[in-house]
Amino acid sequence: MSEMSEVFWGMFITTMVGFLLALGKYCYKSKCSNIDLCCIKITRNIDAEIRVDLETEEEKSSKV
Repeated sequence: MSEMSEVFWGMFITTMVGFLLALGKYCYKSKCSNIDLCCIKITRNIDAEIRVDLETEEEKSSKV
C-alpha cells in the first residue's frame, strides 16, 4: 500500500467516525420519539431522557 493511500484511508475513517458521533449526538439532542431510518425503526422514551438531562444539569449547577 502506498503512503498516500494509507493517509487517505486514515483521514477517511477518522472523518466517518467523527460524522457518526456527531449524528448520534444530534439524534440524542433532537428528542424525537420515533425514528425511521431505512428498515430500522426506533421508538424512544423521551420523558425519561429529559428527566435524566434535567437531573444532570442540576447536579452540575450545584457543584459550581
